[in-house]
Amino acid sequence: MVYEPQEDSYILLEWVNKLAYGRVLDVGTGTGILAKGAAYRKEVDEVIAVDIDEKAVDELRKEDIGKLKAFQSDLFSNVVGKFDVIAFNPPYLPAEEKDADVALDGGVHGYELIELFLKGAKKHLNAGGFILMVFSSRTGKEAVDRIIKKEGYSSEMLEQKSLAFFEELYVYKISSISK
Repeated sequence: MVYEPQEDSYILLEWVNKLAYGRVLDVGTGTGILAKGAAYRKEVDEVIAVDIDEKAVDELRKEDIGKLKAFQSDLFSNVVGKFDVIAFNPPYLPAEEKDADVALDGGVHGYELIELFLKGAKKHLNAGGFILMVFSSRTGKEAVDRIIKKEGYSSEMLEQKSLAFFEELYVYKISSISK
């Protein structure tokens, strides 16, 4: 199932539109909203969009946007090279067996996919580059903060937005810590 853009997509798109530059990777592109936003920025040279869903990739390819190339990939499984910016709107909700949905479920607790992503992102991030990521308070902010630190990154919260039903969205800029 392709995740249709919701509030989390639009809030992250604002930051992609402000900060994306150079070579950009959009992981879990879905409809391609973030990839397309990046592709239209003059500061961006190339955008690679990947998704586990081949149908999502096929739909994005039909749009034929010059700087944008789309590929099927399970996170970084088919990604080659390094990027200045990696955008990620992950499935971040805790899994519910009765309503299993790969577009929404981030694992049992909601943060497991984020952890896999952050482990894999290291070898694809240029020095000085950064990750733009959005997630929910339902994911467990403290757990995500611990994972970021454990994986050797620093983070800056760019925006926090309250939603109905006592949920918060967080947009993070995540950078590798120089060693």
